[in-house]
Amino acid sequence: MIVLISPETDIPNEIEILTKLFQEGLDYYHLRKPQKDIVAYRTYLDSIEACYHNRIVLHQHHELINEYNLKGIHFQEQKRIDHIDNPGQYFKGLNMFGKTISSSFHEAKDIEDCEFEFDYHLLSPVFTSISKQCYEGRGFNVNHIDKTIIGMGGVTAFNLNKIEHLGFKGAGILGGIWNNEHPVAVFKKMKAFYNQPSC
Repeated sequence: MIVLISPETDIPNEIEILTKLFQEGLDYYHLRKPQKDIVAYRTYLDSIEACYHNRIVLHQHHELINEYNLKGIHFQEQKRIDHIDNPGQYFKGLNMFGKTISSSFHEAKDIEDCEFEFDYHLLSPVFTSISKQCYEGRGFNVNHIDKTIIGMGGVTAFNLNKIEHLGFKGAGILGGIWNNEHPVAVFKKMKAFYNQPSC
């Protein structure tokens, strides 16, 4: 399972690259653009072919789940802390039928202790981050946790084996794709890793 996080600020040819990634089988695209307001989010979504909307997960402006046929919504850590104790109130008015709900974590124990059943959990930083300076990897081992956990932070095509051995069910990627000169080729290599038959 590969979860691709959007670049925080727009980059040249972003939609064109993203479309190629969707064509190559990207199933989880996390739209995280903290500087964009809801109008800019709509503009961004409208620039993507509607047939790919059901692969997009929103980090902000969750109410857009009612306007677009999206994959789901994601809670960044602070938003989870602020709202998930009373999820019934937060989800009131959101059409979440058949949609995914995920969240970010920075401690493995917080995932263990979390009573809310997220579809998957992003845990970071596993390795030293490519996109964030001074964000040192912590080498989390989550083999003992019976939940779907995606490892993030410094993930590249060259350390997917380590991610798997640490117990993660997939890789969350940002800089490993967007900071590469050949993002589509790198994604294809990563996807091939997860598509290979297990022993």
